[in-house]
Amino acid sequence: MIALLLFSALLCGRAAAWGFRDGVLHNSIWLERAAGVYHREARSGKYRLTFAEARAVCEYEGGHLATLQQLEAARKIGFHVCAAGWMAKGRVGYPIVKAGANCGFGKTGIVDYGIRLNRSERWDAYCYNPNGKECGGVFTDSKHVFRSPGYPGEYENEQVCYWHIRVRYGQRIQLQFLEFDLEDDTACLADFLEVYDSYDDVNGFVGRW
Repeated sequence: MIALLLFSALLCGRAAAWGFRDGVLHNSIWLERAAGVYHREARSGKYRLTFAEARAVCEYEGGHLATLQQLEAARKIGFHVCAAGWMAKGRVGYPIVKAGANCGFGKTGIVDYGIRLNRSERWDAYCYNPNGKECGGVFTDSKHVFRSPGYPGEYENEQVCYWHIRVRYGQRIQLQFLEFDLEDDTACLADFLEVYDSYDDVNGFVGRW
């Protein structure tokens, strides 16, 4: 696929509300791409990773254990996981967006267990992939051009990109295709572009091209 797309933010009415469900975003796939931070469990289940194992999981996927600051940056745009995981320097914690009785002790922020002296304790992992933003990201400028990886050539197989356009409340987003060339597939199952008007990947769906 070759795609070149221009967007501009227009002050022309009221934008649709973002897709929070009970105050928490549920599209974790988008958040992984936009924030670069993601949560991982062991294949055998929850809370099975030592510090060394958690670090190895992140490095195997091309990243590293997230820092406290990286996890907090992700939390600020909606990353909410009720599961403690290893971070860089042997720290353990988890991000809370919406306070709840069963998770986060009724508070928001990073629930920080601190740096653990026993690195054999078993938790999950919070990874950060510094390359995650190369194929997608967050845009806040009034006008921006974004393109598929490798443009004007073709991108590699099995690539999925998420672009998040953030504007002020009351603004709308105008999309203009400058160049759009897809694999010939009448069912639109091979290469495609999907647009959503909120984080909600069900109710926010606009269309597929």
